[in-house]
Amino acid sequence: MGIDLVAGGRSKRTKRTAPRSDDVYLKLLVKLYKFLVRRTGSSFNAVILKRLFMSRTNKPPISLKRLIAFTKEKEDKIAVIVGTVTDDKRVYEVPAMKVAALRFTETARARILKAGGECLTFDQLALRAPLGQNTVAELSCVLLHRLGPLD
Repeated sequence: MGIDLVAGGRSKRTKRTAPRSDDVYLKLLVKLYKFLVRRTGSSFNAVILKRLFMSRTNKPPISLKRLIAFTKEKEDKIAVIVGTVTDDKRVYEVPAMKVAALRFTETARARILKAGGECLTFDQLALRAPLGQNTVAELSCVLLHRLGPLD
């Protein structure tokens, strides 16, 4: 009695090595961060690259309220979100903060800019902080901290 394996044997690698999305912008970001990982050796860039590969389930949106709580004691740093930043009407006052994210909703971007903050894209972040200096990466889904990726 043995185990019937399909030709090729067991799957040795289950980690994603490329995004499954057809988004051209995402593919360009992957190309950029692969280069940065290879040439800088920065673990920050490796984390960002890994999160760019993740599925939409594992890149959930983060609300403005959670973002404000996350950046409360880190005003001088850039908050890095691999996902979408959405508006939250429950928040009345938005402090000035620097945020880099894949996407911003129109109202979230307007509120951050009105407060004197900055909304950056990942290519702008790569120019400003190629090694990830003065940045804080936030994993937007709390479940991912506990369970790991839900792929």
